[in-house]
Amino acid sequence: MKVIVGLGNPGREYEHTRHNVGWWVVDHLADVWHFGAWRTDGSAAVASGRMGNRVVKLLKPLTYMNRSGVVLIPFARRPSWSAASDLLVILDDIALPIGTIRFRTRGSSGGHNGLKSIEESLDSRDYARLRIGIQPADPQQEVGDLADFVLSPFGVRDRKTIAELLPRVTETVEQWVNG
Repeated sequence: MKVIVGLGNPGREYEHTRHNVGWWVVDHLADVWHFGAWRTDGSAAVASGRMGNRVVKLLKPLTYMNRSGVVLIPFARRPSWSAASDLLVILDDIALPIGTIRFRTRGSSGGHNGLKSIEESLDSRDYARLRIGIQPADPQQEVGDLADFVLSPFGVRDRKTIAELLPRVTETVEQWVNG
């Protein structure tokens, strides 16, 4: 079973924020892959389906970002599941320019609270992550307080840039699922 976690924060006030890009991606994947309705399972919203012969679960943690890892504890307890080969985390990254993605099979949290929580819950850094750049395209735009920036909504141009990136992100995720 492949598990794909989109990081974000629950609540309408966070729905359109930069920090919820991971949720945007898994919502898009659920639509493209025709996985059906999201259902609540423990601390996550889950959409499930098959890609070829693989079972895929899309998760949106319903905890806040800094507690995202708790949704993975039940998977980590399964003897047939390995975070190193069966987990992909999709998240925002302020260090990457908007419109770019970066895929890695392991690494550090880079200061991201969602990844810190996942590392703590899994006691490992060995899992794939797909980072979506949210750094402003305009070099003159001040980020200011980082928390305020990531919890603020995208402007129209940046939102469009993310929407145009979704087909490439989908292709990348499909390649990961298929090995």
